[in-house]
Amino acid sequence: MANPEHPSGSTPGPRGPAPGVAVALGRLRLPNPILVASGTFGYGREMTGLVDLRRLGGAIPKTITPLPRPGNVPWRTVETAAGLLNSIGLDNDGVDSFVANLLPWLAACGAPVIVSIAGANEADFVSLARRLDGVAGVAALELNISCPNVSHGVDLGTDPVACRSVVAGVRAATALPVIAKLTPNVTDIVAIARAARDGGADAVTLINTCQGMAVDWRRRKPLLGNVIGGLSGPAIKPIALRCVHQVRQAVDIPIIGVGGIMTIDDVMEFLVTGASAVQVGTANFAEPIVSTRLLDALPGALADLGANQVGDIVGTLALPTAVAPCPSSAATTGRLDHAR
Repeated sequence: MANPEHPSGSTPGPRGPAPGVAVALGRLRLPNPILVASGTFGYGREMTGLVDLRRLGGAIPKTITPLPRPGNVPWRTVETAAGLLNSIGLDNDGVDSFVANLLPWLAACGAPVIVSIAGANEADFVSLARRLDGVAGVAALELNISCPNVSHGVDLGTDPVACRSVVAGVRAATALPVIAKLTPNVTDIVAIARAARDGGADAVTLINTCQGMAVDWRRRKPLLGNVIGGLSGPAIKPIALRCVHQVRQAVDIPIIGVGGIMTIDDVMEFLVTGASAVQVGTANFAEPIVSTRLLDALPGALADLGANQVGDIVGTLALPTAVAPCPSSAATTGRLDHAR
């Protein structure tokens, strides 16, 4: 029977002191690499009595916008075979209400608070960054330029020029660390990550949800009120790992990995692939204490690799020294024609 603290089934030998779990994302220092993703943990208050928020590496509450938003019409969520489709539509009470009524309580809980912000255009992002600059309890900003559930949600995250511009605008408006949350719904994630870095981002979050939909074939109608939503959960983990790998190989910027993380194996896969920290999202709905369970298992997993701290294993994936290129379509066509 597998050891529950070691999913591979191995039995650990004698160990020295527990490895250190603190991490650094550029200027942003976090007590550990296990964060909770925006939109999956409410504003923290919903989890009191279940989770000790002081133990989180960081708390990212629901995305806030300049003005209140009612969100999209129901249905807003649909469970899938290996994840969750959501089309919430950035339902929130606006930045002023957040600062006055929600942030003080959340900041007092002890976890670093990374505020997720979104707007319809660059000016909205800059305005939000300026409003939150210097506000007590805010450790960093995460720019949600990748939400697929509003009409303008991915506009700034799919074009490198627009991405660089909005990040640069925010960078000039605040002294806070800036994290750009990027969408996988692009042709070249590396180009977008490079643009975020060039605009002054301290780190990037990879990835936001993948666009998808669900259909009731008997009624011949889509299930989501907004028709298309964002897919999260275990189904997107391979996509998220691919994005982390590609960005890690090409862009010198810290990465926060997110997408389908449910077990300590998932956490370790993201870390060795190149993420310096991770966010737990959809799993919070199924198991609210998942983040602290993963944190409890982290020192043992690090010790299994002989690591003294999280940074020792980040980006240590052993890659093949050479990969045979795929033949070009022209060459393939020529061979097929010759065979005929």
